[in-house]
Amino acid sequence: MSCAELTWISGPVLRARPQGPFYIQEAVRVGEDGLLGEVIRLARGEIVVQVYEETAGLRPGVTVEGTGQPLAVELGPALLGRIFDGLLRPLTVEEGRHVRPGLRSGEPESFPFQPAVAVGERVEPGAPFGRVRPAGAREQRCLAPPNAGGEVTWVAGAGEYREDAVVLRLRDDHGVEHEAAMRHTWPVRHPRPVARRQSADAPMVTGQRIIDSLFPVARGGRAALPGGFGTGKTMLQESLAKFADADVIVYVGCGERGNEMAGVLEEFPQLDDPLHGRPLMERTVIIANTSNMPVAAREASIYTGVTVAEYFRDQGLDVALMADSTSRWAEALREVSGRLGELPGEGGYPAYLSSRLADFYERAGTVTTCGGDEGSLTLIGAVSPPSGDFSEPVTTHTKRYTRCFWALDRERAQSRFYPAIHPLTSYSEDATDLAGWWERQGHAEWLGQRRQFLSLLEEQQRLERMARIVGKDALPPEQRITLLSAELVNEGFLRQSALSPTDRHCSPERQIAMQRTLVRFIDRARRAVEAGVPVEAIAGLDLTRRLRRLGEEYGEPAMADLEALPGAIDAAMADLEREHVGEGEHAG
Repeated sequence: MSCAELTWISGPVLRARPQGPFYIQEAVRVGEDGLLGEVIRLARGEIVVQVYEETAGLRPGVTVEGTGQPLAVELGPALLGRIFDGLLRPLTVEEGRHVRPGLRSGEPESFPFQPAVAVGERVEPGAPFGRVRPAGAREQRCLAPPNAGGEVTWVAGAGEYREDAVVLRLRDDHGVEHEAAMRHTWPVRHPRPVARRQSADAPMVTGQRIIDSLFPVARGGRAALPGGFGTGKTMLQESLAKFADADVIVYVGCGERGNEMAGVLEEFPQLDDPLHGRPLMERTVIIANTSNMPVAAREASIYTGVTVAEYFRDQGLDVALMADSTSRWAEALREVSGRLGELPGEGGYPAYLSSRLADFYERAGTVTTCGGDEGSLTLIGAVSPPSGDFSEPVTTHTKRYTRCFWALDRERAQSRFYPAIHPLTSYSEDATDLAGWWERQGHAEWLGQRRQFLSLLEEQQRLERMARIVGKDALPPEQRITLLSAELVNEGFLRQSALSPTDRHCSPERQIAMQRTLVRFIDRARRAVEAGVPVEAIAGLDLTRRLRRLGEEYGEPAMADLEALPGAIDAAMADLEREHVGEGEHAG
């Protein structure tokens, strides 16, 4: 391994005089503590290193040792249900109150191994060769390294082994022997290979109505969640992590405030998965890299998280990664770029910001794995634009690489409207592709009803501007019933409390019933007004009051009552028509 002598240091960036060959993206160890770094630039007679740990106390003359390998992490059965820092070092009580320096993966654990191949069979690179069931976690597959495959010459019998113990030997087509354990190493900046990519035809159901019914994200898709301070990004990300119908959740807290991550770390281990009734942490990996941790480690944490997610995707699982937030990651790029003296681009960010965002989001997708299974990786990245300015560089570049844009609105958030996703500034390019899935759920009219809701909300915005000038009571009845209908859609359908035991999660079946109920009300109310029924009479119905609290009044156990509401709406409107139209004819 090559060595270098430190000659200059500024924060997380150092320069060193090499005494041997180094290469770009090579992991290095700095000083006596073995601080982890990565070579990011080569010059004549000098290397530039980005250090992922606190560099206080380093001085010229310190030794920098090359590892000969890129920055990589250990992937294996010990990941699920655990909490790590941005370099995948475990954060546990046993590790102490402070993170020890250097790249390490914790003490190897023992797991019950069950082989799935026999001697003489062929194992392709990245294909499964066994199963393991960690205590308190779901069953996982043991994968061959993506760069090693061949004929099985030996495989361990069923039993308990340490995760770093050799349990498989292969001979490739060139006669070279390879050994495999239950865990293996993979460089974080290199996407894991797949057999082929597939088009997505099903949504990732989140349990949030405004997302699933209006702005759905495809399984294996990419979504951006931008919003200013206090608009509920972290709360919504946590709700998605709790209720999304993914097999595995990877939650990356990148540069967020320590108290927010502390809340996640305290709450998640106490929660049960609402979909399976098991502890939520059994399907969750948390990577915590808070704002007071070394800034350069934020840049690595995003790649660490997506590499872990790809590992579970390669087991044939549906994985969702929540990154909170990519703006803090971009700020780390900006700080390091400034210390390198690079020419700044828009907003002071480096010129390569766009390509780095593309590298991250392009790792999403629905794929056929090397083992022949189907898996998916859905990426949801929160963006924290300063002052809620969506025209700033991180937001505008993110929009180029994502197909769903869930824009959080400050006014809706300040009025305690949750989720604060603005229905007129958000969009989903996946919606048309997912209409077939809703049709298979028995909701062939979903796409038309979605467009009807969005058109109604757009008309509401136009009429409210007019009402501020002439007064709401001066509007004709047809426009006032439009405002009432839009209010019911907002209050009864789009509002959904994350703290409500009844309404914090909404199944697709309940969303379908709620949509049909509101569409029936909109159509029947408009016909009643055209027949001469006063808008005030419709607004005063007890049924209208219940529609305002539709999500809270009719939970999952009350599906039968919810499905009976369209009939009740028809009856109520018919009574109003008989009462008011009959009175009008009698007066005439």
